Amino acid sequence: MHLFDKKGFTLVELLVVIVIIGLLAALVGPKLFPKLGKGKQAAAKAQIELLEQALDQMRLDIGRYPTTQEGLSALLVNPGIERWDGPYLKKGLPNDPWGKPYNYQNPGTHGEYDLFSYGRDGASGGDGEDKDVTNWE
Repeated sequence: MHLFDKKGFTLVELLVVIVIIGLLAALVGPKLFPKLGKGKQAAAKAQIELLEQALDQMRLDIGRYPTTQEGLSALLVNPGIERWDGPYLKKGLPNDPWGKPYNYQNPGTHGEYDLFSYGRDGASGGDGEDKDVTNWE
């Protein structure tokens, strides 16, 4: 058996495959990243809807939504409210998909209460992944 009789890939073949994988990543990557932002927006909307359900359940029990001062933490820990029958969330209070807490105001400007995330940039307004996710839109 000779030294060059072994089967395998040559360096040129490996380089060609690496170049092809690089080209595919360059073509597919930019189309895939915007979808990641849309996924986080959808996740924030879903979390807001779950928080709204918990707030509605709390309102049924105590006759009102928590105040801004009581905040969303009133869904987990009784802040001294009579007829409170929580916790109203099975798990802890979630942060938005960008790791920031949800904003809650009662009374709200757009309804009985406002529940929202400022998006990726953490500031009011914005487009794409920076767009605010709210309970009134």
